[in-house]
Amino acid sequence: APFCCPDLDDRQFTNLPNHYEEAETGQEIVNPESYIKHPLQNKWSLWFFKNDKTKTWQANLCLISTFDTVEDFWALYNHIQLSSNLISGCDYSLFKDGIEPMWEDERNKRGGRWLITLSKHQRRQDLDRFWLETLLCLVGETFDDYSDEVCGAVVNIRSKGDKIAIWTADFDNREAITHIGRVYKERLGIPMKMTIGYQSHSDTSTKSGSTTKNKFVV
Repeated sequence: APFCCPDLDDRQFTNLPNHYEEAETGQEIVNPESYIKHPLQNKWSLWFFKNDKTKTWQANLCLISTFDTVEDFWALYNHIQLSSNLISGCDYSLFKDGIEPMWEDERNKRGGRWLITLSKHQRRQDLDRFWLETLLCLVGETFDDYSDEVCGAVVNIRSKGDKIAIWTADFDNREAITHIGRVYKERLGIPMKMTIGYQSHSDTSTKSGSTTKNKFVV
């Protein structure tokens, strides 16, 4: 996939430490703390999809950046457009390095997704918060022993209603899937009385979204 960077803005990396401090003499000295980066357990790649109908699906998918430290994650997140500012038809995807954000990838094809469907008015209220929380769940390995089952996550910006999903590797691994779903629902602050559903990619790929049955719910 080609490398790209969609709509970078000029916000500063506010979450990163300053690389220099002023000494009393007026000379710049290196602040050692600024060079200590905190490694993540996995390396992650952020992808962008722009729905240009003159191109093939794969030509529309491009890699923005790959990172493996906390600081580089925040640098990237603070420097790209929020999901709510993307035009309809665009996606962001965050996947473990080596996994492409498509059903056909070897690590994805036997898997499925926990799907959050948002109403139109939730784009302003919840979309960016939900997506950031999803990213933090992934890079922070929030799902304990089952984090290895996580492949990545996708946010779809659509005029009918946006979607966020966490993709897992094996749709038959009930224990892992239900644990991931419960933790994810809790992290997003979704009320207990509301359910979220898990669908296998094989079902989703052969049916329209509205007719795909949930394999699990929490």
